[in-house]
Amino acid sequence: MSTYRNQHVRDAVREINRRVTNPVMMALAGRRHWYASVIRHTGRNSGRQYQTPVVAITVPGKVLVPLPYGAGVDWLRNVVAAGSATVMTKGCTVEVARPRVVDAATAEPQLPARWRWILHAANVDSYLEAALN
Repeated sequence: MSTYRNQHVRDAVREINRRVTNPVMMALAGRRHWYASVIRHTGRNSGRQYQTPVVAITVPGKVLVPLPYGAGVDWLRNVVAAGSATVMTKGCTVEVARPRVVDAATAEPQLPARWRWILHAANVDSYLEAALN
């Protein structure tokens, strides 16, 4: 029963973020002194260009993006289908390729200690990993 309830809470939070928080976050995401980034991706069916606020953590040779809502979110499915995306983070724009979903055991050792602690405490269990081009 608790898993069912937790899923409903997570879905409700995701919907609030999509409708309210994300549009506000887009005004700041990707800026030099802000924690949030923007991932630009192409719709896998529509071909339309989208921008989504995310947390993108740059580590040597790649970018890791925590997936607090799991691997079924549309923006992630778009990025994986396209095989590439553009990430704006810390005032820089980088191209990423070869996206794949990895588990926390794979991603967390690569993270800076601060992020590792925060994301582990938040029970993030999967990440997008993409190579820097």
